[in-house]
Amino acid sequence: MNSVVKEWVAKAQDDFAVASREMRAGPRRSNDAVCFHAQQCVEKLMKALLIQLGECPPKKHDLVVLDSLLSARDASWTWNVTELRLLNQGAVDYRYLGEGAEAADAREAMKYARKLRKTLMSRLIP
Repeated sequence: MNSVVKEWVAKAQDDFAVASREMRAGPRRSNDAVCFHAQQCVEKLMKALLIQLGECPPKKHDLVVLDSLLSARDASWTWNVTELRLLNQGAVDYRYLGEGAEAADAREAMKYARKLRKTLMSRLIP
């Protein structure tokens, strides 16, 4: 794992730690923050894997786009697009007025982020 990939992974792990801490905050939890950091964790790990595969990741936050790029580089990569779209809501939709994540959204985002994180990390660790 080269230094750039390691830096992306470290930043992703920080996002996952923030999302996890916020999930444990109980009634004071910010569901929006959980969803945002869960998405950010996955985005950074996907970009790290793209770099490891020799691809320069785009400056985009769309996990579906990153998923397509991963599939093009690695025929064994596949992921449920519905899960990626749900996570995408945390990066954009819930960051603006008029939208907000509910507790169920935060739980789902963490569930998907955990699964993706486990899979992506297993591909990143040599």
